[in-house]
Amino acid sequence: DAIEAALKVYKETPLPPIVNSIMCRPERYERMVPMAAEYNADFIALMWGPDGLPRDENERAALCVELLYFANEAGIPNEKIWVDGIVTPVNIQQPQLMSLMTFQSMIQDMAPGAKSTCGLSNISNGPPTHLRPILNQTYMVMLQKHGMYSVISDPLDEQLTDIAKGKRQDIVDVIYSVMDDKPVDMASLSDELQQYAKTTSVILGKTLYSDSWLEV
Repeated sequence: DAIEAALKVYKETPLPPIVNSIMCRPERYERMVPMAAEYNADFIALMWGPDGLPRDENERAALCVELLYFANEAGIPNEKIWVDGIVTPVNIQQPQLMSLMTFQSMIQDMAPGAKSTCGLSNISNGPPTHLRPILNQTYMVMLQKHGMYSVISDPLDEQLTDIAKGKRQDIVDVIYSVMDDKPVDMASLSDELQQYAKTTSVILGKTLYSDSWLEV
């Protein structure tokens, strides 16, 4: 097994290795969780169950409880578990994006101390290339508002990195305002901030998705 081979030769550093990932399927986690425990590794708990992608936040929660209970029984504390609720493409599964945000808000109640992460760019898998960065950036902020701890993202997207580091609070404020249904005076916003407001509305399902949403 490639993962175990890597764990065997891993040279200890201040940070533990992370197993990416362990699905919420008994045939997977019954084999891989003990392996993570043996090598003192963190692991990403992927909310992909026996029936595939969960239909909503409640199915995600049920899978999360099942997998984390098994991990805790194996001696792995919540703090070493990174929950991945699975990001889906906005152009074909927009309701799943809302479900994931709701699930994110539930994690600390279900598993205090657990971390979270996701494959952020899945949201823009399908839309035109030039639209991918703003989708990724906007959804990262939206997930952060719901408690997302980290994301797996494009390191070459400097704007995304600046937002994550708190250097673009103006962008965050606009996205939060749209999420909170606060009045947003579009005419008073720069063209850039208008694009983030429009993108937030698309992700929330307030605006029907099309590849031309920024032009409307």
